[in-house]
Amino acid sequence: MPVLYVADADAAQQFYQLFGYSEQRSGGDGESRWSYLQCGDLTLLLAAVKPRLFTVELPLLIYLYVDDLEATRERLTAAGHAVERAGYPEHAPGGECRTTDPDGNVVLFGQRRAVPEQARVERTGGEPRFSLIREAAEAVSRRGGAPERCQIGGPRGEPCPEPAEVKLADGWGDSVWGCMAHADEALLNARGAFLATEDGGGLGAFLQARQPQPERSVGT
Repeated sequence: MPVLYVADADAAQQFYQLFGYSEQRSGGDGESRWSYLQCGDLTLLLAAVKPRLFTVELPLLIYLYVDDLEATRERLTAAGHAVERAGYPEHAPGGECRTTDPDGNVVLFGQRRAVPEQARVERTGGEPRFSLIREAAEAVSRRGGAPERCQIGGPRGEPCPEPAEVKLADGWGDSVWGCMAHADEALLNARGAFLATEDGGGLGAFLQARQPQPERSVGT
């Protein structure tokens, strides 16, 4: 169950109601409140505590698939939430949009059902890719060493002609190089996938720094 620490439980609840969530249970007092939301088989727990907990800003916190992208976008816009179109990636051929909840958390939502080419709308808001993926790609470009082509490929096994720009890995030891679009898709759909960097700051470097060091003699 995803747990979101929020400043205002009521405001957060109203935002996620626009995606079809409804409150099932709630509780707490003036210093801490919680609200348990549900939408079909999906659940979400909102927790508001004082003083507010420090939370790390992420380029993406929640990804939701919706039945009707345009209807969802219109509900959000009517409620005063800015929505950016983010194109038509392979994992959301019916379109994808980006918004933020009242606490500034990035929420992406997409439609699995494809729309005809002529019905597609140009994306808004400039570059749609996540900043962390873009930063990793820029680091790879500076260092070099990536394979020539994307190793992920399409959903039916077709090869991808795009250049490999970022490296992904998971906790089970698998790794793969991918283009920006397929890296986006893998991070969203492959459980445990993360960006793998080769900047010398990984676990190996951490452990190496903890090796016994020779004692230095002190001059007299």
